Amino acid sequence: MKGLIGKKLGMTSIYDEAGVAVPVTVIEAGPCVVVQQKTNEKEGYSAVQLGYEDQKEQRMSKPALGHLKKAGASAKRILREIRMDGSSEVAVGDEITAGVFEGVTYVDVTATGKGRGFQGVVKRYGFGGGRASHGGGWTRRPGSIGMCEHPGRVFKGKKMPGQMGDKRVTTQNLRIVQIRAEENLILIKGSIPGATGGIVVIKEALKRK
Repeated sequence: MKGLIGKKLGMTSIYDEAGVAVPVTVIEAGPCVVVQQKTNEKEGYSAVQLGYEDQKEQRMSKPALGHLKKAGASAKRILREIRMDGSSEVAVGDEITAGVFEGVTYVDVTATGKGRGFQGVVKRYGFGGGRASHGGGWTRRPGSIGMCEHPGRVFKGKKMPGQMGDKRVTTQNLRIVQIRAEENLILIKGSIPGATGGIVVIKEALKRK
């Protein structure tokens, strides 16, 4: 399983070999340093912990700083784990760049989606609302949400107004259009979750090889 931490730089479009404009999201992928290696024998699962984006040492706690210095790495702002299928080919202290995705066609991208604040059911779930004329009077409300006699309550999980967005989202099977290893850039077709400048985790696609 190949994976990397990156940053969403924004969207643009490029032309493919046939001269067709392809919308792409540009991701600055890495470089990431391997901070820790987890094995089935010790932790019960196989994974590597990656560090991304340098920051000042005084902004980190002493335990976190000691954890990074043990791996010979400088202070990092972001730490993420990438699960592995078995024994890893990388060692603690190794630097991983965008070139790790050479030969990979499809990836899964995980990020925190944009926060939309408190929203009603029409925007949050696409409810139709009430009619806009002839005595409607409740165009953007949910309507009846429970029963009066039995069971006389609102069921858990009922779609109601509330906080929208700002959740961890994974978009699967996105196609890599181009890899610019010397610039640590990966161009992925279409959009990915999150705002520009947000942190993303790119992994080799789980369901599509």
